[in-house]
Amino acid sequence: MSATHAKTRSSDTLFTLTRCGILAAMAVVLYYVEIPVVAFYKLDLSTLPAILAGFAMGPVQGLAVVVIKNLVHMLGTSTACVGEFADILMSGCFVVPASLIYRRNKNRHSALISMIVGTVLMTIAGVLINYFVLIPAYQVLMGLPLEVIVGMGQAVWSYIDNTLKLVIFITAPFNLLKGCVLSVVTYLLYKRVSPLLHQKAGR
Repeated sequence: MSATHAKTRSSDTLFTLTRCGILAAMAVVLYYVEIPVVAFYKLDLSTLPAILAGFAMGPVQGLAVVVIKNLVHMLGTSTACVGEFADILMSGCFVVPASLIYRRNKNRHSALISMIVGTVLMTIAGVLINYFVLIPAYQVLMGLPLEVIVGMGQAVWSYIDNTLKLVIFITAPFNLLKGCVLSVVTYLLYKRVSPLLHQKAGR
């Protein structure tokens, strides 16, 4: 490997790390901007910078932004790190598949397909993770009785009287909505910011 090639490669690595750092910082800030939607679920756009990272650089970088964002928030967690762990899994289920699909054919059609797939997978993951991990963890780590958790969903719809109905009729629609919002914002924003994500300083 020539000295010039090594220098270029080092420069590219530094540029990638810089972009990941900036996008992760944006994700950390966006994580604090929450919009209450239903029951105990709140909508935020903190996954958006990770999607941008995944589209611009690849799935590994996109997932890195998700992980960094949640590691920072774990320092001041109010959910015994349960919420942050769940976000890593669910956001990862959107970012990684969407990035893999988009990188094969970088056009608007591919972007649309990738985000539809990401939304569906995140919705399915949200149901499974809430049912098998998140809700039991809240019971054990935070001492929340199941009756209280289900009751939050029951306050929205009286038909909801158990965990399965809660995740199907509250969790699934919420994650579907979140995925659609993220997809629309990404679709409208990515091409506008793409030159900034690819252009190095001085070029």
